[in-house]
Amino acid sequence: MIGKLNHVAIAVPDLERAADTYRNAFGADVSDPVEMPEHGVSVIFIQLPNTKIELMSPLGDSSPIAEFLERNPAGGIHHICLETDDIGAASDRARAFGRILGNGEPKTGAHGKPVVFLHPKDFHGTLIEFEEA
Repeated sequence: MIGKLNHVAIAVPDLERAADTYRNAFGADVSDPVEMPEHGVSVIFIQLPNTKIELMSPLGDSSPIAEFLERNPAGGIHHICLETDDIGAASDRARAFGRILGNGEPKTGAHGKPVVFLHPKDFHGTLIEFEEA
């Protein structure tokens, strides 16, 4: 049902500064920023040989990331993203154990693929994103 780790998402207060840190400290391959108004975030991806790191910052004060950064001003790990070949089946199975955030229907994620988020209180303190592969 679940596949490989797609990315680890880190909320940051300053997206460009964080991207520069990864670029300069590690020589990382850093994408251009992408604004995602539907999700209330701007994102940058750091490509690794086996996965990605997603740096994300709020787009506006009503962004869920703004709330996260109020509680964690320096930023921090926000969620992990796992791939699935059937987001509908994965969502149905996950519902037996907990809540899917929002209206429960997949939205289009940063990679142009359907995504859903599972409530961290139901999954041992970790916000989990499923992305259809």
